Amino acid sequence: MPTTSKKNDLLEYKGHPLMRKDNIIYYGSMSDSHIIMMQILDSADTKDLPVAKRVSVQLQQTDPNVRMKERIVKKTEKNSMGAAMDIASIWLGRALHTK
Repeated sequence: MPTTSKKNDLLEYKGHPLMRKDNIIYYGSMSDSHIIMMQILDSADTKDLPVAKRVSVQLQQTDPNVRMKERIVKKTEKNSMGAAMDIASIWLGRALHTK
């Protein structure tokens, strides 16, 4: 479950910050070598609450010297936010531990 850090009130999941802007969620820190970008492509209302039905997940490099198209290391599409967060956590953990 996401928690709020005390230092700057950012939402965190498994020790990495989560930031949302409209339908895009960034997972990780820009000061690290990689981040995850998740884009909610489709959602539906369940009990009057919007629930993500399709989520695009991309593992990206944060190096500003790399062109945008070349920053994408891996990408996939998942059918729920839970599945997207699972793969995002795995990919980000592996990318940050292979320095």
